[in-house]
Amino acid sequence: MTALAIVLIVIGLFFLVVGSIGMLRLPDVFSRAHALSLTDALGALFVLGGLAVYEGFSTNLLKILVVLGLIYLLNPVFTHAAIRAAYRAGLRPGERSDDK
Repeated sequence: MTALAIVLIVIGLFFLVVGSIGMLRLPDVFSRAHALSLTDALGALFVLGGLAVYEGFSTNLLKILVVLGLIYLLNPVFTHAAIRAAYRAGLRPGERSDDK
């Protein structure tokens, strides 16, 4: 079980690192938010899944599942709110924040 947990956590960390690189490399806030929200959710799924496998059946498993459920409920809401705020602030897709 420990080997499976390590594999899941490493896969999750890979997605989180790719999302972080996308955050640094993509040109505008809309592209960054799109890439980061997708990889963040997938990375969290694998990392928390690995932790759940490592913990086995315990109260910590319930806590991990609650956190995972909250991430899947709140991540799209926060991303949408950030993108809407950027759009209302005058940023448009394809426009860099440092172009003004």
